[in-house]
Amino acid sequence: MRTLLYKHVLLFSILWAGVIFMLCATPGQYIPTANWLELLSFDKFVHASVFFVLTALWLLVALKYRQSKTTAWLYFLLCVVYGGALEMMQATVFSNRSADWQDMVANTLGCVVALWLFKKIKTLFVAVN
Repeated sequence: MRTLLYKHVLLFSILWAGVIFMLCATPGQYIPTANWLELLSFDKFVHASVFFVLTALWLLVALKYRQSKTTAWLYFLLCVVYGGALEMMQATVFSNRSADWQDMVANTLGCVVALWLFKKIKTLFVAVN
């Protein structure tokens, strides 16, 4: 599975960004609500998790194609900006959605954690490299 992921990491990165876009663009009336999930901050965990995966995938792209650290930082920053842009689009473009600054913080936190843990993540793919 790691070999497949690493071999097609650019494709998976683009597809994952598309999945996030589709989830954020889904009209509000189709998003399930459950009050107990709000209490556990499950929504924020989901936001952080999907942006953790997005950032980790793009950092793996930089690793696989032996791109510079500057490019890896650019990927990280683009993931953070993407999270913010999607929140703004939820406020202005997507129907029955609204922006939430806490979602933006969770998105950014997911990106930061991926960057912070990337040395560990990288070790999973060094043998595949």
